[in-house]
Amino acid sequence: MNEQVLEIVRYFAKADKPIAAICHAAQILAAAGIIQGKEVSCYPACSPEVILAGGKFAAIEVTDAVVDGKLVTAPAWPAHPTWLAKFQEVLVHHMAPRLT
Repeated sequence: MNEQVLEIVRYFAKADKPIAAICHAAQILAAAGIIQGKEVSCYPACSPEVILAGGKFAAIEVTDAVVDGKLVTAPAWPAHPTWLAKFQEVLVHHMAPRLT
Protein backbone atom coordinates (compact mmCIF):
# COMPACT_ATOMS: atom_id res chain seq x y z
CA MET A 1 0.00 0.00 0.00
CA ASN A 2 2.69 2.41 -1.08
CA GLU A 3 1.04 5.77 -1.74
CA GLN A 4 3.76 6.71 -4.24
CA VAL A 5 2.92 3.65 -6.35
CA LEU A 6 -0.80 4.50 -6.22
CA GLU A 7 -0.05 8.10 -7.25
CA ILE A 8 1.96 6.89 -10.24
CA VAL A 9 -0.94 4.67 -11.34
CA ARG A 10 -3.41 7.54 -10.85
CA TYR A 11 -1.14 9.85 -12.86
CA PHE A 12 -1.07 7.42 -15.79
CA ALA A 13 -4.85 7.00 -15.63
CA LYS A 14 -5.55 10.76 -15.42
CA ALA A 15 -3.09 11.44 -18.25
CA ASP A 16 -4.89 8.78 -20.34
CA LYS A 17 -1.70 6.78 -20.80
CA PRO A 18 -1.56 3.03 -21.52
CA ILE A 19 -1.47 0.75 -18.47
CA ALA A 20 -0.73 -2.99 -18.42
CA ALA A 21 -1.47 -5.12 -15.37
CA ILE A 22 -1.37 -8.86 -14.81
CA CYS A 23 -2.32 -11.28 -12.05
CA HIS A 24 -2.51 -9.58 -8.62
CA ALA A 25 -1.70 -6.15 -10.08
CA ALA A 26 -5.46 -5.60 -10.24
CA GLN A 27 -5.22 -5.01 -6.49
CA ILE A 28 -3.08 -1.94 -7.19
CA LEU A 29 -5.51 -0.71 -9.85
CA ALA A 30 -8.42 -1.18 -7.43
CA ALA A 31 -6.59 0.56 -4.58
CA ALA A 32 -5.75 3.46 -6.91
CA GLY A 33 -9.44 3.77 -7.78
CA ILE A 34 -9.01 3.68 -11.55
CA ILE A 35 -11.09 0.70 -12.71
CA GLN A 36 -14.64 1.99 -12.23
CA GLY A 37 -16.63 0.70 -15.21
CA LYS A 38 -13.58 -0.97 -16.81
CA GLU A 39 -13.41 -4.59 -17.94
CA VAL A 40 -10.51 -6.11 -15.98
CA SER A 41 -9.00 -9.56 -15.89
CA CYS A 42 -6.85 -10.71 -12.98
CA TYR A 43 -5.99 -13.72 -10.91
CA PRO A 44 -9.47 -15.08 -10.07
CA ALA A 45 -8.93 -14.74 -6.30
CA CYS A 46 -8.63 -10.97 -6.84
CA SER A 47 -11.95 -10.68 -8.68
CA PRO A 48 -13.89 -9.52 -5.58
CA GLU A 49 -11.57 -6.52 -5.29
CA VAL A 50 -12.12 -5.66 -8.95
CA ILE A 51 -15.88 -5.85 -8.46
CA LEU A 52 -15.83 -3.87 -5.20
CA ALA A 53 -13.79 -1.16 -6.97
CA GLY A 54 -16.50 -0.88 -9.64
CA GLY A 55 -14.72 -2.87 -12.32
CA LYS A 56 -16.21 -5.62 -14.45
CA PHE A 57 -14.31 -8.85 -13.82
CA ALA A 58 -13.48 -10.65 -17.08
CA ALA A 59 -13.26 -14.40 -16.47
CA ILE A 60 -11.08 -15.40 -19.41
CA GLU A 61 -8.67 -18.21 -20.26
CA VAL A 62 -5.40 -18.07 -18.34
CA THR A 63 -3.59 -17.53 -21.67
CA ASP A 64 -5.74 -14.59 -22.81
CA ALA A 65 -5.84 -10.85 -22.10
CA VAL A 66 -8.46 -8.10 -22.10
CA VAL A 67 -8.21 -4.61 -23.58
CA ASP A 68 -10.49 -1.83 -22.32
CA GLY A 69 -9.39 1.45 -23.85
CA LYS A 70 -5.75 1.84 -22.87
CA LEU A 71 -5.93 -0.71 -20.05
CA VAL A 72 -4.59 -4.21 -20.82
CA THR A 73 -5.05 -6.91 -18.19
CA ALA A 74 -4.54 -10.65 -17.90
CA PRO A 75 -5.08 -13.36 -15.28
CA ALA A 76 -1.57 -14.82 -14.83
CA TRP A 77 1.88 -15.48 -16.31
CA PRO A 78 0.70 -17.96 -19.00
CA ALA A 79 -0.90 -14.93 -20.69
CA HIS A 80 2.42 -13.10 -21.11
CA PRO A 81 2.64 -13.56 -24.92
CA THR A 82 -0.95 -12.43 -25.55
CA TRP A 83 -0.87 -9.71 -22.88
CA LEU A 84 2.36 -8.22 -24.22
CA ALA A 85 1.15 -8.40 -27.84
CA LYS A 86 -2.08 -6.60 -26.94
CA PHE A 87 -0.20 -3.99 -24.92
CA GLN A 88 2.12 -3.41 -27.87
CA GLU A 89 -0.94 -2.86 -30.09
CA VAL A 90 -2.28 -0.30 -27.61
CA LEU A 91 1.09 1.45 -27.48
CA VAL A 92 1.42 1.57 -31.26
CA HIS A 93 -2.18 2.69 -31.76
CA HIS A 94 -2.17 5.39 -29.09
CA MET A 95 1.43 6.53 -29.27
CA ALA A 96 2.05 6.46 -33.05
CA PRO A 97 0.52 9.93 -33.68
CA ARG A 98 3.06 11.41 -31.27
CA LEU A 99 5.95 9.82 -33.14
CA THR A 100 5.21 11.52 -36.44
